[in-house]
Amino acid sequence: MSPNGVQAQPSSSLDLSKANRRAPVAGLYDWSKAGYRGGADLPGAADTNPDAACQITPAELAAQFGVRPDDGVDDSAGLQSAIDQIRTACSPSASYTKLSLITLPAGVLQVSRQLGVDADYLTIRGAGSGVGGSRIVFRPDADTRYDALTPDGSDWDEDGMTSGSAKGGWIWPGRGLFRVQSRGVNSAYASEYAAAPANRKDLFEGTVNVHWKAGLKLREKTGGAGFAARTGDTVVPLATSGVLTNLQVGGLVNIRAANSLKFYAQQDIQPADGTLQNIHMRQQIFTVTAVDTTNRTITLDKPLEYDVPVTSTSDGSAAIEGAVYDSKAAPIVDPVLGVGFENFALTQDMPGLNAADAVHNYGNMSPADEMHGIVFKWAANSWVRGIRTEMTGSHPIVTEEAYHLQIVNNQLDGSWNKGKGGNGYFRGSRVWDSLYAGNTSRNLRHFTFQWSASGNVVIGNDFDSDINLHGGWERNNLIELNTVTVPYEHRSANCRSNCGEEGGGGPDASTWFPIWWGAGKKAVKWSGSSGPHNVFFNNTMTKQATAGAAYTPYYADHQRIYQFGWNGTAWQHLDTAGTPIPDWAGREQLDFTGGHGVDATRTDAGASLFLKSVNGTSPSPSPSPSPSPSPSPSPSQSPSPSPTVSPSPSGAGCLTARTVKGSSWSSGYGMDVFVKNNCAVKSTSWTVEFDLPAGTSVSSSWSSIRTQSGQHYKFVNVSYNGAIAPGQEESFGFNAAGLGLPSNLTAR
Repeated sequence: MSPNGVQAQPSSSLDLSKANRRAPVAGLYDWSKAGYRGGADLPGAADTNPDAACQITPAELAAQFGVRPDDGVDDSAGLQSAIDQIRTACSPSASYTKLSLITLPAGVLQVSRQLGVDADYLTIRGAGSGVGGSRIVFRPDADTRYDALTPDGSDWDEDGMTSGSAKGGWIWPGRGLFRVQSRGVNSAYASEYAAAPANRKDLFEGTVNVHWKAGLKLREKTGGAGFAARTGDTVVPLATSGVLTNLQVGGLVNIRAANSLKFYAQQDIQPADGTLQNIHMRQQIFTVTAVDTTNRTITLDKPLEYDVPVTSTSDGSAAIEGAVYDSKAAPIVDPVLGVGFENFALTQDMPGLNAADAVHNYGNMSPADEMHGIVFKWAANSWVRGIRTEMTGSHPIVTEEAYHLQIVNNQLDGSWNKGKGGNGYFRGSRVWDSLYAGNTSRNLRHFTFQWSASGNVVIGNDFDSDINLHGGWERNNLIELNTVTVPYEHRSANCRSNCGEEGGGGPDASTWFPIWWGAGKKAVKWSGSSGPHNVFFNNTMTKQATAGAAYTPYYADHQRIYQFGWNGTAWQHLDTAGTPIPDWAGREQLDFTGGHGVDATRTDAGASLFLKSVNGTSPSPSPSPSPSPSPSPSPSQSPSPSPTVSPSPSGAGCLTARTVKGSSWSSGYGMDVFVKNNCAVKSTSWTVEFDLPAGTSVSSSWSSIRTQSGQHYKFVNVSYNGAIAPGQEESFGFNAAGLGLPSNLTAR
């Protein structure tokens, strides 16, 4: 319990509405607009297009597209055709308040290849993520699996995966079950695309339209001394040549700053430390508020967070590897907008492999099958809620150039590949102004922010792995009110095959602690140092430092604001005795406050820097902080037994409730609750209540709003699952800390 009386634990009942968000705290970043559409509520029933042609029901999926559950037939073509029909017939006239809907049937669907979700303003919704709901089983076919591996066979080889001028890196971070990205092909690649085999065509889709085909070079600002723009500027001058057609007011643009030797040196990185790269480590998506075609400038919706040199040498640096690299303003010519995934489960099936062998195994069990669950790339104002992933090929949810996402109330459990090449993360890369709340993550390698991720909020989640500031100048992210419980076994040396760190070296002997920070000399292997102003506040973080030891608090002062990479006025690399650390490993328990890269000079009396009220408790003065008690160990979830269904539903009136116990582990379990409408008319809302015995509590829940009085819990519907047709069910779920089961279950 934190000193203000609010327990720092995951809670999907947090009020994330715009009305409950705090005004910016002086001296800190403004996080008030994080998430879907800058803080708007996620869509409800009223936001669905009433046109029946833009709502594809389970019956229509079966009759028109051949998508039928539990028949063992591949549903890939049918699901893709349904998405394509929405894109063609509905997306052009759709909006955020006129969303199309594809409703998945209850039961198991089979998918063998990546599904391209490039239909704007589309919700894909299942019948629930637990027993009796919708489940997608992904078995990648030969054209989806990677046929190009590194020479030792340990990882996907992006550079070795070629077709004409294209390389596998063009589809980074890799293939997935769902890919939210344009499939458009620039005319310059039309002939290569036509000639490419089926397992290479996606290399030419989407990304290349933005990176180098639409990007515009910049010019020096007046008095800029080699810089097009500086931190705090909102106006960016463009080069005197280049077509401005793709830059539109209200459109999106990525401002990409070229790396330079001086920028590397700022991170304590010299050429001898590794291969320095001509890349855009500093970048961000903005909304364009003005285009001046006469003076060739664009105005951004908020200030820049980094300096933008005209080129990699215009700041006075020598060229990197003898080449001059341009900074650019790259309009997002075909972003995918308003896509949501709701209420279903997904898994990647790997015949011959055992999920139990993946627990605390930080290697790659099948490198050719490093497919993700849901990929967002060049996407904005989209969401994932109520999804359950079980054993994905790599990352369950991953971003790469995404803006204003909301990832809430999901359960993510396990990955077949968590080793060399950086696999098996809950990964936020090049993601901006997004919100991660109420998620439960088990048996993954890390939760990461990396590659210039900025302005994001991570609140009320439950992780059994580290929160990893992975490098690449990620900055201005808020991490608060999370429960992070890291067992000793969470360490890179726990690996059976295809081991290694992200930079290509071997595992180290350290054990990951609740926080990881990218030191320059270490993270240069894949990007560069972590950036400024990454804030930790009021988290409950514990670590089992040695095998079999008790879990102890990682830090005890819940009211103190810890700003990593900050000295109070400017960015600062973490150091010991004034010398920048070369690696976080082995230094996780050192004190970097007091002028060594973590500014801890400020406190806040509230429970949250993001929200005004947390579970009904508003910010108020609090007594002096005191250490948090050490919780019981909460190791990674063990393989799930067969689900257990409660023997007798109970309830009153038209609604009844039943529980289904799913996965369990040594200190808790997961449970789904199904609410059934037994009357002849549609219900519009529901409330479920039950008691838990002393020693057992609800640690997180999803697809519901939860309140608690002692051991009595009440759950009410959220906007998208309150209406229940006669004879049908809706569901929600929760994770329990403790082994006691619900009693006195009622529904109304």
